[in-house]
Amino acid sequence: MIKVTLKGGDVREFGSGVSAADAAKEISMGLYRAACACRVDGQVRDLRTKLDRDCALELLTFDDADGKKAFWHTASHILAQAVLRLYPGAKPAIGPAIENGFYYDFEVETAFTAEDLLKIEGEMKKIVKEALPIERFTLGRDEARALMAGQPYKLELIDEHSAGGEALSFYRQGEFTDLCAGPHLLDTSPVKALGLTQTTGAYWRGDASKKMLSRIYGAAFPKASMLEEHLARLEEARRRDHNKLGRELEFFTTVDYIGQGLPIMMPKGAKVLQILQRFVEDEEEKRGYQLTKTPFLAKSDLYKISGHWDHYREGMFVLGSETADGEVFALRPMTCPFQFQVYLARLRSYRDLPLRYNETSTLFRNESSGEMHGLIRLRQFTISEGHIACTPAQLEQEFADAVDLAKFMLDTLGLSEDVSYRFSKWDKNDRGKYIGDEAQWERVQDTMRSILTHLDIPFTEADGEAAFYGPKLDIQIRNVHGKEDTLITIQIDFQLAERFGMEYIDADGSRRFPYVIHRTSIGCYERTLALLIEKYAGALPLWLSPVQVRVLPISDRFYEYAGEIRDALASAGVRCELDERSEKIGYKIREAQVQKIPYMLILGEKERETGLVSVRARGEGDLGSLPLPAFIEKLQAEIEARTRR
Repeated sequence: MIKVTLKGGDVREFGSGVSAADAAKEISMGLYRAACACRVDGQVRDLRTKLDRDCALELLTFDDADGKKAFWHTASHILAQAVLRLYPGAKPAIGPAIENGFYYDFEVETAFTAEDLLKIEGEMKKIVKEALPIERFTLGRDEARALMAGQPYKLELIDEHSAGGEALSFYRQGEFTDLCAGPHLLDTSPVKALGLTQTTGAYWRGDASKKMLSRIYGAAFPKASMLEEHLARLEEARRRDHNKLGRELEFFTTVDYIGQGLPIMMPKGAKVLQILQRFVEDEEEKRGYQLTKTPFLAKSDLYKISGHWDHYREGMFVLGSETADGEVFALRPMTCPFQFQVYLARLRSYRDLPLRYNETSTLFRNESSGEMHGLIRLRQFTISEGHIACTPAQLEQEFADAVDLAKFMLDTLGLSEDVSYRFSKWDKNDRGKYIGDEAQWERVQDTMRSILTHLDIPFTEADGEAAFYGPKLDIQIRNVHGKEDTLITIQIDFQLAERFGMEYIDADGSRRFPYVIHRTSIGCYERTLALLIEKYAGALPLWLSPVQVRVLPISDRFYEYAGEIRDALASAGVRCELDERSEKIGYKIREAQVQKIPYMLILGEKERETGLVSVRARGEGDLGSLPLPAFIEKLQAEIEARTRR
């Protein structure tokens, strides 16, 4: 007999060799029916796992993240089985569970269509009804290759994963067998509600030099009501998607012959970026930052000193050929080595520190084409970059102040509730990615962990996500589709100052190297704009709206009065437009609503005679008539407060 400790501390005895599934039956049939996977001594395992020693067992349902993954991974295999039934010539590649469902990639002669998805979905439902038992087994490399003969993507994975001589894991359901580590459900029947949501192209392994495959996305749930809720969320996400809405509202556009990741900011988008930039630079100046302006490109010599040439060159745009003087130039992927030159302009004393430099920086990064998405990930973008040189004694306070600034920005923009915090560390098993020795890294990471703990920040830790020169705090945010990106970073750099010879004279007369904090306050402006469009469904708060008021004369008889109102608003600093088109007032109002204009002023005979303005507010409707000075005062108070209405 073995002792199994359940969640909550209850201890049960079972015969050695019992499966986790059979143990679940003895504990509770309801729990057995709901279980998708298990965790044995903290490790996620298949329900088929044999328990042959004393252990801790946690049964994972669909309510658990790892339970969902097992459920969705099984659904991806059902998808692949359905595709191969309908399209026997398809060559399956990979089909993982992802954040909100699953996908599977296939090589097919003709890309899947929406009509194909309906047929495939119907076949998947048949497989679910068949309640096919799912069997796990292992094979050696040669047997595995024989089993997967004719499937080039599986053969490539077999060769890769068997390099060390390990046995390979397979799962079989009916006539379908797939190379897979699992875990999976016990059979196909629990996948009661499923839907295929879209099909796209995807390069094999995300590499644009490899073959383009057809990817099918889907979602699956134990109950139909859960699927309905999910599809409603997807529809809402599509409605808010900045890549669609931002174009419809004319914030930005893209042009194929200019290139991916190189958006054209239209007047509305450019105005919002200008408002954000002025807001950020003014706030940073209040907090003791000194503005710099540095070049967009530099010789490779600069990047070799900083380490970017060795550790980041693949992500840089290196200009095509040497100059006549034999020099190689590259566009900057970040500003730090440039701003360091300001520090180096003269010898510094400990009394000069901390020194805080900020810059609205245009940066260039050679992202792969498959990573491009609207304004979220770009090849040219603008960032609220800054660097703080400080003594060891000043490090914690300066880091705390950088976090405070970031939180202030998030609160003001209304994004603070949408973010999470990640402490990004080095991976000591991948030393080639980093500079510095293990003792330095561990010491600085311990310092940063202590700072974050003192700040009471609820963070997770992630190995391998640090910058090559130091650990960082990543403030993460998800777009409407659930994809997580980094919005703001605050990094501790304990190495580049020494590389550049950035010394200061300490109180005892010795020469020392400062710590450098690399930080952003609002992150990438374009990404922030994208997230704001999605957060507010295009209806930006008044202080950020590119057009705050649209003046709507009822007919051309009131154009002159409307022009006077517009001029008065503009003189008061209000961004306004005058709609002089020969359209009915109802049409003008509807269009202003579609354009997400915060306020509309309806002007006719009554307004001209009384000197009042008839006010309509976005989302509130008719607010009645006000004297123009009172309306302007209301606007200015709302703008000054930066409310999120």
